[in-house]
Amino acid sequence: MPEQTMDSRSAGGKSISIYKKTLDQLIGMTERMTLEEGRNTTIVPFLSIVKRSHDTVRCPGVLTPSFCLILQGEKKLYLGQDIFHYSAGDYVASLLDIPAFGQVVGATEEQPYIGLRVDFTTQEIASVVVEAEILTEPKEKDLTSAAFIGKSDANLLDIFYRLLKLIDKPKEARFLSELLKKEMIFNLLSGDFGHLFMQKVLFDQRADGVAKAIHWIQENYTHSFTVEELAKSCNMSTSGLHHKFKAITTMGPLQYQKQLRLQEARRLMLSGPVGATTAALTVGYESPSQFNREYRRLFGQPPLQDIKTLRKASGGAEFEDPI
Repeated sequence: MPEQTMDSRSAGGKSISIYKKTLDQLIGMTERMTLEEGRNTTIVPFLSIVKRSHDTVRCPGVLTPSFCLILQGEKKLYLGQDIFHYSAGDYVASLLDIPAFGQVVGATEEQPYIGLRVDFTTQEIASVVVEAEILTEPKEKDLTSAAFIGKSDANLLDIFYRLLKLIDKPKEARFLSELLKKEMIFNLLSGDFGHLFMQKVLFDQRADGVAKAIHWIQENYTHSFTVEELAKSCNMSTSGLHHKFKAITTMGPLQYQKQLRLQEARRLMLSGPVGATTAALTVGYESPSQFNREYRRLFGQPPLQDIKTLRKASGGAEFEDPI
């Protein structure tokens, strides 16, 4: 499937100049900070800054509800059969926990990849929808993927500018940052991709049990189940659950469970002295040989060889949220 990219040629010359200037200001603000490789937390509870000074291989992980604005550099997100390619000024949003792969491309020490990540919850989106009386509706009847790319505008960049300034004001940061977060969500809901952000709220109200099914698998991924059993527990038909589940997560329920299992097994082996057999049993596999086959199919190498390669390359730092 061809890669999906954003078209940044929509603004006029003057607005592009102002936009670029604001983007450069944000980059300058991060350059004055002492940033480690990877994800850096900040005094603002929901804001972190991601820095990568070198290209990365396809790094597996689980997307969580959040969005990340790219200030500098490029990245690829592999979600099911789709490949999303995004760069400076774009943001990638995830509305659910979804297994995926991320890859930084073209990063150097002189021009590292820099992204600003904001975590949010369903309740926060719903609160803004109610308080602001937003009436955004889906543009299509069919559910769409819970991860997508958008293009930031000048207003969104200005909110991030004010948010970064709060890092130097610890006494004001916690209170004022929450106000800015509401403004940011309002901006996103009011923009061209507002109907996609609304999906997270709509899932819980209109998706006929899909949200319930996703949540159950997340909480019980070590347990075996059939799609028929899951559909019945969610008051859905088997075909209906499978269709809607795949539309949202880009994969079926059993594949979703498998990837969660394998991601957790990889994390266990990477973070401590846990062998492949122990990891397999811990995440719910009854057959170590099946675990080895499926692990190699997803990550490209047998478990122990894969972990050895990761530790040698980056001390395990590559295992992170791919967003």
